[in-house]
Amino acid sequence: MGNYADNQQGDISTEISRPKLKRPPMYKVIILNDDYTPMDFVVMVLERFFGMSREKATRIMLQVHTRGAGVCGVFTREIAETKVAQVENYSQQHNHPLKCTMEVA
Repeated sequence: MGNYADNQQGDISTEISRPKLKRPPMYKVIILNDDYTPMDFVVMVLERFFGMSREKATRIMLQVHTRGAGVCGVFTREIAETKVAQVENYSQQHNHPLKCTMEVA
């Protein structure tokens, strides 16, 4: 009688193949400058909807003010769409024309 090793079938792999998942495209959420929305309001929006510290929110607000736009974050499409809608709805409720948009990162 042979030993147990003689009964093995060699190196046959039973590894389960998994489909390769593609990462979803990411989107930048961008706040656009206007001549009417107060800087303090923009800072508050960045803190409230993007969880930024006062320092980071102020830095982004200054980019919006000096360069015309500032990136608030990079998210999946659904989250980016939600952030854009939240910012614009909140701005309208407070009678500010602040605009927010998204683009592929």
